[in-house]
Amino acid sequence: MTEEMTQRERFLKVFHYEEVDHVPDCEFGYWVGTLTRWHEEGLPLWVDTNPKADRFFGFEKRASVPSHIPFLSFKPEVLEEDDRVEVFKDSSGVIQKRWKSGVSNSIPSYVEFPVKDRDTWESYRNRFDLDGIRHPDNWDELKALWEERDYPLGVNGGGFFGWVRGMMGVKATIRTFYSDPDLIKEMFNFRAEMMLRIIRKPVKELDIDYSSWWEDMCYNSGPLISPTLFKEYMVPQYKKITSVLWDHGVDIHYLDCDGDITTLVPHWLDAGINCMFPLEIRGNTDPYQLRETHGRKVLLMGGIDKVPLSRGKKAIDAEIERVRPLMETGGFVPHVDHRVPSDVSYPNYLYYVEKKREMIFGS
Repeated sequence: MTEEMTQRERFLKVFHYEEVDHVPDCEFGYWVGTLTRWHEEGLPLWVDTNPKADRFFGFEKRASVPSHIPFLSFKPEVLEEDDRVEVFKDSSGVIQKRWKSGVSNSIPSYVEFPVKDRDTWESYRNRFDLDGIRHPDNWDELKALWEERDYPLGVNGGGFFGWVRGMMGVKATIRTFYSDPDLIKEMFNFRAEMMLRIIRKPVKELDIDYSSWWEDMCYNSGPLISPTLFKEYMVPQYKKITSVLWDHGVDIHYLDCDGDITTLVPHWLDAGINCMFPLEIRGNTDPYQLRETHGRKVLLMGGIDKVPLSRGKKAIDAEIERVRPLMETGGFVPHVDHRVPSDVSYPNYLYYVEKKREMIFGS
């Protein structure tokens, strides 16, 4: 029988296909509206954020070094409003429209983005202070604590398409690949330099376990740009960062992208990113297919369809059993394939956690 491991040991070993006492017990998180609903169904009122929910449910810890590049924020302001909606500019300069009722639970519509062309990019770029990299003021104190940690510690590797999309919007970003490809390259180069500066001190002074990335550049029929464009414009940028991480012994790199990621996975693997997350089932990503195609080269995290959680015990049981064989192959951490939506009742979620833990712990 395998001896009990620390959370850090467990995280590292499962992603190296080594024997573990059990796979990590963790989850993606919850929408605000989900926790609000659950408060009416028995969840303590103090559990009102994802970190608090992780502590309440007893999920395993994963932390990231909080270093960043300073950004001169825009002044948030309401531009228009009536009894039902408001149009406002957020701190990143994006103008959004949202319903006043249930603001925290609704997805806003985007009216205008701050970067539209080369001139607006030049202005926006100057809001970043690449020479003013910020690490925690109590770095030495944190460093001493991290050296004694029993949980995995990572760095943010960044992302490219998702970052530019946040400044330009989806349509403008896609058009710019064709109308001004040099501008795309310039923005991507700037982003790579930003992330290299952010990770430089942590990877030199700390024993880092993983890097995390975010793109969200796929929908249920595939990526928003062709794999050819992805390979040409994005893979070289990833390699600038992953090569540094691999050189410092960091060999677990997980990337958050919703939708159908199937055609991009081989290019992410080539780019040095080897763990796919959250494996959105209704987005047409099949973790079994990824494992069959790429073998042990691909690591997997997520993959439990969120939809059955709203359908009751039988549906939850069937979904747990669906991922059991994949869990038993190693290199896979099972959890819900996105934030738990508000149509999932609190009793159903508690039952899901119970059944998943039975699978994980073997009881």
